[in-house]
Amino acid sequence: MNELNEKNLILFAAQNYINKRILDLDEFYDDYAKFKYLKRLFTRYSINNVLQERLILNHLIKIYNVFKPEAATKICQFKIEEEQWPALKTFLLYLNYIEDHQFINISSDLYVAKKLQEI
Repeated sequence: MNELNEKNLILFAAQNYINKRILDLDEFYDDYAKFKYLKRLFTRYSINNVLQERLILNHLIKIYNVFKPEAATKICQFKIEEEQWPALKTFLLYLNYIEDHQFINISSDLYVAKKLQEI
């Protein structure tokens, strides 16, 4: 599945879901909803300049604990607006979920990097 779109996104997420302790479908959808919450947090940061770095970190950690890392990154890129990718990249680098050569044409967000250093 090379090209993600709204039609195949849920299927892609389900195929890359690795939560071994899943009890029902609702739990999958709860975990999948973290992408939506993450998008809201990045949107709030880009519009209002309000960065909730700890909450973003928590959501990213939860996402990467239950989805394969490559898929989680791909879904994040699909869900999060392109102008917000510098902030996303900075968080993913901080958590060591991606390497420097990934997102090569996207610079890191210096404000986010500064806030993460303060943690």
